[in-house]
Amino acid sequence: MAHPPRQNRPDQSQAWRGPKRPRPKRETETREVPGLPARRAALKIIDAVLHRGESLDRVANGATQGMPAQADRALAIAIAIEVLRHLPALDALIDGAMRNPVDSNVKVRSVMRLALVQHFKMATPPHAILATALPLLEGGPRRLAHGVLGTIFRSEARLPEIAELPQPVVERWQAAWGDAMVAAASEAFGHQPPIDLTLRDAGGTAQWTQTLGGTSLMPGHVRLDTPGSIAALDGYDAGAWWVQDIAAAIPARLLGSGAGKTVLDLCAAPGGKSLQLAAAGWNVVAVDKSAKRLERMAENIARSGLTVATTAADILEWQPERQADAVLLDAPCSATGIFRRHPDVLYRVRDDDIAALAELQTATLARAAQWVKPGGSLIYATCSLEPAEGEAQTRTFVAAHDGWSIDAIAADEVAPGMTIAPEGWLRIAPPMLAEEGGADGFFIVRLTRAK
Repeated sequence: MAHPPRQNRPDQSQAWRGPKRPRPKRETETREVPGLPARRAALKIIDAVLHRGESLDRVANGATQGMPAQADRALAIAIAIEVLRHLPALDALIDGAMRNPVDSNVKVRSVMRLALVQHFKMATPPHAILATALPLLEGGPRRLAHGVLGTIFRSEARLPEIAELPQPVVERWQAAWGDAMVAAASEAFGHQPPIDLTLRDAGGTAQWTQTLGGTSLMPGHVRLDTPGSIAALDGYDAGAWWVQDIAAAIPARLLGSGAGKTVLDLCAAPGGKSLQLAAAGWNVVAVDKSAKRLERMAENIARSGLTVATTAADILEWQPERQADAVLLDAPCSATGIFRRHPDVLYRVRDDDIAALAELQTATLARAAQWVKPGGSLIYATCSLEPAEGEAQTRTFVAAHDGWSIDAIAADEVAPGMTIAPEGWLRIAPPMLAEEGGADGFFIVRLTRAK
């Protein structure tokens, strides 16, 4: 059938209707929602840890770059930490509110995780959560996220008091330490740990405990439950103390007074042990592979007024000019012992990582032993809860090196509640000091070279 010829008239869709007025931009297009950059940074950190296996500390600087407010940077990191601390419980809530759960690698799941953490752990109002969460899903399933979050907000759901450790970690620690340790670790995992300070002068313990409103578990130590801004505390500018978990403070204590003798502090950054040794009268040579970490360490050294010589070098290649009276090796490790402060380690570290690090520890320990004078001491320590990086490492070393033996740690050299193993070393693990607020996981042994 033929169509009638088109009439010669203007296409109404193209007809001129006067000057075109610009479409008003939405608020999010002209001005970013307050608080959104912090949430966007938290999302980047979570993604880097869970999907690329990166360290939270390493990615946090990049993710928060360009954020001028320190409070916003701190908020981004705090959100990411709490998501990792409560990840299994958050995912269970999300799955329970959905007909068809989304894959763990999908962005919308991580956005809902950080939104829920703010609801349950930070008391952020729901409207503020949605205003800073939904824009992260631009071009994505905002309606899905809004519906799931609304369902959970309106429910009586709560996060469990006892946090759930990642299943591979549970299985590994159950095999190594038993159910009691895993239960205590789960209890510790769900709570932000206290802040420990090491005093430059142990003689001022009572004074600083009172001044700072803390408690002390041993001379030279103060524990704070809610410190607020560390830099604003009395004594910070004067370098009267530095932040250092009580477990991390034990290795340097085991060397006692230096009286002008020389000690090599290997893998020294961030420097707390070097400061302890310098305050105890040792001539300290601090060696670390990272020049950047040594730069940050230099700030603490300057603030304390103590003297520490620093060298940026890989100890597998570096060689001291002469042997030292003592060596402290806080060896590179999995860092699973600091899971309370850095929950990302439990998601990043795998069995093959632990095996590779154990090989590195064997090499560094053997090399460090060469630099100890006859009759001198070698402290070997790792902030790890893996036997391969502590007990097994020590047994292998002593068996393979004639003239070396374990110098048993005495009860009066450590904090009350820290139990020395029959072999003479110290294994700090949950539930040790649980009633006092706990401590980081550590393995520490003092070795002596025959004269």
